[in-house]
Amino acid sequence: MGDERERLLRKNKFQRSISYAQDELQSFRSWLRWMCVDQSTISTACLSWSVFILLAIAVPVMSHFLLACSSCDAKHRRPYDSVVQLSLSSVAVLSFLCLSRCIRDYGLRRFLFFDKLRDESETVRKNYMDQLNRSMKILSLFVLPCFAAEATYKIWWYSSGRSRIPFLGNVYVSDVIACMLELCSWLYRTSVFFLMCVLFRLICHLQILRLQDFARVFQVESDVEAVLKEHLRIRRHLRIISHRNRVFILFALMIVTASQFASLLSTTRSRADVNIFTAGELALCSMTLVAGLLVLLRSATKITHKAQAITCIAAKWHVCATIDSFESNDPADTPRIQIGGVTPRPFPSGANDESDGSEAGDEDDDADNTRLIPAYANSTISFHKRQALVIYFENNRAGISVYGFMLDRTSLNTIFMIEMSLVLWLLGKTIGIS
Repeated sequence: MGDERERLLRKNKFQRSISYAQDELQSFRSWLRWMCVDQSTISTACLSWSVFILLAIAVPVMSHFLLACSSCDAKHRRPYDSVVQLSLSSVAVLSFLCLSRCIRDYGLRRFLFFDKLRDESETVRKNYMDQLNRSMKILSLFVLPCFAAEATYKIWWYSSGRSRIPFLGNVYVSDVIACMLELCSWLYRTSVFFLMCVLFRLICHLQILRLQDFARVFQVESDVEAVLKEHLRIRRHLRIISHRNRVFILFALMIVTASQFASLLSTTRSRADVNIFTAGELALCSMTLVAGLLVLLRSATKITHKAQAITCIAAKWHVCATIDSFESNDPADTPRIQIGGVTPRPFPSGANDESDGSEAGDEDDDADNTRLIPAYANSTISFHKRQALVIYFENNRAGISVYGFMLDRTSLNTIFMIEMSLVLWLLGKTIGIS
């Protein structure tokens, strides 16, 4: 009887892990189909690759070589078009290949860790579903403003340009079709790039929810073994996220950095013509790439910070339990030293006051706060077990890493200083800044 029940439980868990058409990701899959990145079937995969080759490679190449417009006036020349097209196509190719590989190898449910939600609390599942439903809104907030600015520029360029290419026999029809193809190409490339960034942010948000839920074990009477097992499970998932996304993060950082240096080198030449008409599209491209990179780095840094904050929570839990155990073991008639007629208290009454909560920031939660922890541990957990757990946390810091390089605030400062040094060196070679 017990074996039959266990077999049924395993079967139910497996059925919740597999992907099927009418699951909670149905609306999300419809968005992927509209964006032409869904590869769940052979027909959608062929359509996805065809649109990718057309809009991410073919249209940018034809736009650069057929619409160079060397005979245009100063306002309609495109001297920085090669940097723009190459930068956007590079991040689009990187994003599309990484997304295709992850969905092909793991499936959409496994890639988004929906198969692991059965082991989480109801709060984590609910908040993760809410964040999933908000993902496309966040994607729209990044893509639509950039697309509106690009559409304004393209419509002005085609409507006021002197040079026209009547490849369809009629110059007006040719301009309309060329403008629509260029706008579709821009929208597709930026959407695919931001989609991968938003999906990475979504996955990181799930782990942050789990860490916040995990931090609550120190506020109740918990067993050290259970705490250790849960932390090991979280660390394993963080390693999986790092392994799946390290190529995308590394190459996105390299492509965006190379794009910014190419833009800087092109605009700081002695004969460079820089104004809103010639360099506006380049500036828009740079802001788009930097915004996507900041989404990646901020998500990785935030989850690393939350994971490492668990060490502080465990140390505070250990200290509170140790102090409380000593207080409870003191004889009732033990005299206390009084200073100014006031008996010192191990936990001042103002320690947990919320009057200064507004100054602590908006991210003060169970995984990162300055409140004392009720000492539940002294009754069942010995001092040595708590000490061993704290030492384990100190020597096994979790977080998002890229080939062993932990993405935390220190690493971001290092990246910033390296790139700033390269920028100053490049400016020194071009316009003489020393």
